[in-house]
Amino acid sequence: MKLAGYGEDRLVSELTRALATDENVRVGVGDDCAVIGPRSAKMWQLLKTDCLVEGVHFSPDADPKKIGWKAMARALSDLAAMGGLPRYALVTIGAPPSENVSRLKAIYAGLKLAARRFDLRIVGGETSRAPALFLAVTLTGEVERARCVTRSGGRAGDLLYVTGKLGGSIRGRHLDFTPRLAEARWLTENFRLRAMMDLSDGLGADLPRLARASGVGFEIFENKIPRHRGCTVRDAIRDGEDYELLFSISPRDGVGLESRWQKKFPKLDLTRIGKLTNRKSKIENRKSNGFDHFA
Repeated sequence: MKLAGYGEDRLVSELTRALATDENVRVGVGDDCAVIGPRSAKMWQLLKTDCLVEGVHFSPDADPKKIGWKAMARALSDLAAMGGLPRYALVTIGAPPSENVSRLKAIYAGLKLAARRFDLRIVGGETSRAPALFLAVTLTGEVERARCVTRSGGRAGDLLYVTGKLGGSIRGRHLDFTPRLAEARWLTENFRLRAMMDLSDGLGADLPRLARASGVGFEIFENKIPRHRGCTVRDAIRDGEDYELLFSISPRDGVGLESRWQKKFPKLDLTRIGKLTNRKSKIENRKSNGFDHFA
């Protein structure tokens, strides 16, 4: 069977079904990052790898500095989703021999800009000849055991929130966004989050993943979904590459969340868009929700 129509989630599940693990793997395949460390350790290590491919994640005429920024920021967004802090990065670049060296230098300038902004160190990587330009970023990070948030802790009755606005990323925001590291750290310091992930493939693809990992369903108030100007609800559900946080919190633990958020982050929206339930929502059954590389 060809990859076209196979589905990304199905492919990952089948490829990784029999991977070996050990007593130090706290979280493996199926979350935003792998989490490594002894169960009783105060700090756990986070591992993340991500890639960008020309023609898939950026166009040939995209600003090369923004390509580098995006490559690093995408991986950082996944660390944010676990409540973690970045530490070190490895960067692999593959390019055809016809590629312009000045373009690669500009891409690397974007990578270094993101590294400086979020206090991590690029410590190595690899270069290779390739039929098309691609970048692969591998990050290490760390998170306190008590503040590590996965996709699998949600419970029926939890409130669902998203940061920022959704939809329309192709208009340029997919190359120029800020990973929500500071916001995630503040949330995990002040509230007990049950489940969290970043929105990379769109609300319509990512929310069902969080619900499945937690073993629950969900209900969405579609008229409450925060949207960028000019975007429809459908755009906000399907467009992807928003890189905002989606998280669940119990109603009790969420008391005061919105007012305290507004004081701490007055320029960034926080919106309650629904709740986790014991039954499936119609959004989960819609065709072509969000982005899938192999749909």
